Amino acid sequence: MNATVNPKLPPTTPLWAQLFALDDHTGLPLQSRLRLKVVQVILDGRLAAGAALPSSRDLAQALGLSRNTVTAVYQQLVDEGYLESRPRSGVFVNAGALPASIVSADKFIDPFKGDGAGAGAPPQWDARVLRSLREQPTLSKPAQWRKFPYPFVYGTHDAQLFPTEDFRECCVRSLARSQLPNWTPDFETDDMPDLVEQIRIRLLPKRGVFARPEEILVTVGAQHALYLVAEALFDRGTRIGFEEPGYPHARNAFSLRTSEMIGIPVDDEGLVVDALPALDYVFVTPSHQSPTTRTLSLERRQWLLRKAALQDFVVIEDDYEAENLYAGEPTPALKSLDKTGRVIYIGSLSKSLAPAMRLGYIVASKELISELRVLRHAMVRHPSAFLQHAYALFLSLGHHDSHARRVNQVLRQRMDAVMQALARHIPEFEATVPNGGASVWVKTPDWLDGAALSLRARAHGVLIEPGDVFFAQPPRPCPYFRLRLSSIDVAQIELGILALRDAVRAMAGER
Repeated sequence: MNATVNPKLPPTTPLWAQLFALDDHTGLPLQSRLRLKVVQVILDGRLAAGAALPSSRDLAQALGLSRNTVTAVYQQLVDEGYLESRPRSGVFVNAGALPASIVSADKFIDPFKGDGAGAGAPPQWDARVLRSLREQPTLSKPAQWRKFPYPFVYGTHDAQLFPTEDFRECCVRSLARSQLPNWTPDFETDDMPDLVEQIRIRLLPKRGVFARPEEILVTVGAQHALYLVAEALFDRGTRIGFEEPGYPHARNAFSLRTSEMIGIPVDDEGLVVDALPALDYVFVTPSHQSPTTRTLSLERRQWLLRKAALQDFVVIEDDYEAENLYAGEPTPALKSLDKTGRVIYIGSLSKSLAPAMRLGYIVASKELISELRVLRHAMVRHPSAFLQHAYALFLSLGHHDSHARRVNQVLRQRMDAVMQALARHIPEFEATVPNGGASVWVKTPDWLDGAALSLRARAHGVLIEPGDVFFAQPPRPCPYFRLRLSSIDVAQIELGILALRDAVRAMAGER
């Protein structure tokens, strides 16, 4: 715990410089960085109520800033109640700005622990947590993954591709006074009508899907959609057919509600429909199967829907990376072939733009969507109405389509580069060029474990996604891994594959 500053003993200039040292990684303007630091110092309790701040001249000198910058920040914080100005005395911390638990300069009470009197043993959370995912395998990467020169992993937007000006324009328009009534009220269980309409008339028809507004629900990303479906429809005995290998985030979300996860093999045509046993639901990524990138053939799509009707199960379709197509026309979505309402369709709005934006949607029968609306309301009420409004503008102005075209062109270049580099430098690895998407599924020689390779590759500056996390029952060793292309520049790809080759050679030398 940082000690608070005694208001009667103001620090010397070097100590002020230490206390108010500005963070240089926030991306904020200088004045905003100083404001952020002063507020942090106050709310952390490092300056007590009534503590005197240095004069604007002294703080400017200590931090190497202009006096005008400091004066402007002080005045702003006085106006907001963090500071108070006393005539001929200076600027002081306003007592009302501190957390109630900070009662003086020399006494700090942790509101969670109190003063120690009568404290009992903490709860045993291991015994209380009923549904845990901590031990489940999932996709992960080092905390400092951006520092690796060759990140073949999923995790960020592409700064060179992100449509900064276009998206900023839409955000600014949404913030116009005339637009505030459209998104500032509480929507309760509803969605932004403009966004639902754009999904309905611009996105879904491209996948051959035609839906009414009451059949569409906006979610906080596709992952939220998967969780909502599991929460509403599954119990411990629900039988789920799941691609093996398959999408680990969906598997983990489903496993919180059912233990009956049945692996269904995939091959070059996607899910092996003939291998389906008796089921209640089947989850499938037909556009670009995760992780193998295979596309479910039209014949199998038709047979899957026929079996769903004959055996009375429901298909959950995650239209994973459907927009990322390098050439030709996309295969129709399963939902476009659905005549009986047996397909729950899940899509993402933000994956190709910036994953952290978290916007997705579900298309299903109005009866199910009505139930999911109430369930969503209990969880998050609704996704950000501002973001929905801004993205509706982004879609209506054609920015989404032009951005998707640019992304596909760049991903095709990266795909060509990685396939050529693999063939040239590690020919013993097997990989097939997908018809779209942002990843390559790689098979190594049988002796080489993908998870072990991923750890060794880190020492060479390379991040890859080990294949075992995609399997419910991975082979040992598991000779697979995935290369993602959304976070690495094309100029770094061959160098990254060369570094990966060095890691492979080092492991071969240890056999």
